Amino acid sequence: MSEAQITDWLASQKQAMIDLLRDVVNIDSGSYDKEGVDAVGTRFERHFAEHGIPVRREANTTFGDAIHAEVAKPGSNEKPVLLMGHRDTVFGKGETGRRPFTIRDGRAYGPGVADMKSGLVMNVFVATAFHKFGGSPHPIKVLITSDEEIGSPACRPIIEREGRAARAVFNSEPGRPTGNVVTGRKGGIFMHMAITGKAAHSGANFAAGVSAIGELAHKIVQIHALTDLDKGITLNVGLVSGGQSVNTTAPYAEGQIDLRYVDPADRARIMAAIETIVATSYVPGTSATLTIKGEFVPVVQSAESKTLFEGYQAAARQVGLTTLQGEFSGGCADSGFTAAVGTPTICGLGPVGGLAHTPEEYLEVDSIVPRAQALALAILRG
Repeated sequence: MSEAQITDWLASQKQAMIDLLRDVVNIDSGSYDKEGVDAVGTRFERHFAEHGIPVRREANTTFGDAIHAEVAKPGSNEKPVLLMGHRDTVFGKGETGRRPFTIRDGRAYGPGVADMKSGLVMNVFVATAFHKFGGSPHPIKVLITSDEEIGSPACRPIIEREGRAARAVFNSEPGRPTGNVVTGRKGGIFMHMAITGKAAHSGANFAAGVSAIGELAHKIVQIHALTDLDKGITLNVGLVSGGQSVNTTAPYAEGQIDLRYVDPADRARIMAAIETIVATSYVPGTSATLTIKGEFVPVVQSAESKTLFEGYQAAARQVGLTTLQGEFSGGCADSGFTAAVGTPTICGLGPVGGLAHTPEEYLEVDSIVPRAQALALAILRG
């Protein structure tokens, strides 16, 4: 096996990569749609089976199953390289029918086309290339998870377990619109705040009521005030609901909170402040509870991760990606879990795309092959 065999074969597979990407983009796979997420998994399993690559499922009753595949030389007992990514999206059922996979002017469009089904396709073909030509210097494990967009409640333990067992982790979230990869990310916590008040007729018996919506308004102002842009700390109450009717003081209200931070030391301080705000009754007679629904940890670049990135960067230069740099992202990803367990990790290695989570999400089609080649060379030289 030579480097040229791997890179030339990947170049020859561009249309096959696009065809697989079309298939998986055209399956609805919102995080809570287990049937759809598992259908995407089935399509990837079919690819592995067609190429003789061992694959297995790790079942989950609520969310999509985790998909595992492995390429290894016979008798190898070395620690593997982990190629990682998620197949769930933020879009609900019917979205693929409204805007199926299309290519216009060199860009591909469709739900999850960049975030991150193209990265999964890339990982799968890189693993297939090594299988075709006799394996890599180290075993390659492919992990396809199911619930990243909601904080990986089911797959986090799997990711941490596989991360601990790996020598290096390449997470193929979309490459930045600049063409860069991601060497640092914020941590994030998704929370649900529930407030109880007391219903009363808002005209005839106003004084007897206790407004949960009024309490929610006070809490939102206090929570948003914790934002510190200089430190990279942001608080956003992005969803609110409550009330019974327009002429009733609201007996119930709720808000969903998004916290992002850079420095792991800031987590405890900000969470303590949020808990104090939730426990405080600004409107007498109300009460409230706070529940963490999902959490990501930051990606902090270690010395080993920096070395891994420099090796990837050198490989990228060889395939023409001469300006590629590391970049910090305010978004969260599963790469934080593997970085936190001490495994060298880099993220954002997938094909280049942008405007994720919107109807305008796009993928630069011509970035698929060179990003796959760069990843393959980085593995060969690792």
